[in-house]
Amino acid sequence: MIKLRCILLVLALAVPALAQAETPDEWIALGTRVHGGFGAFIPLGIRIGLDAMERLNAHPRELTVTYYDSSASPCACFADGIAIATFASPGQRTLTIAPDKAPDGFVAVAIIRPRKGGAGLKYTIPVSALATLGSVNAKLDARGRYDAVMAADGLFQVDPVE
Repeated sequence: MIKLRCILLVLALAVPALAQAETPDEWIALGTRVHGGFGAFIPLGIRIGLDAMERLNAHPRELTVTYYDSSASPCACFADGIAIATFASPGQRTLTIAPDKAPDGFVAVAIIRPRKGGAGLKYTIPVSALATLGSVNAKLDARGRYDAVMAADGLFQVDPVE
């Protein structure tokens, strides 16, 4: 019985996202560890990744992400947030940072599809979102950033893609 409990505990610790949803503090710790900090771009990526998983009825590791950055973005921070939410990764060849840039007027674009193929979703983050994200970064701590970004409207648009 003790051996079974130990095995279950190890499994729960090894795959927490499969066992239960991450708490805000767990998302913050994970985003900080993976990205090296927790600015407002990380929770927006998390929000997009979670939204895609819900809309596409997907589980972790079942989605592919093609991410288009722009010169308006300091780095591909949004991609790190999407990656931790969906479990997509360059090593699994399920996350690609495209060499092409996002169209003018957008900070980033992410095309998220089922790994096995089929229709997906196109997430666009307009340049106008930078004002809100910058204010959130300047005024709030990590938990405040998470909460503000998860509640804010107008930070991204989602459209179906074939």
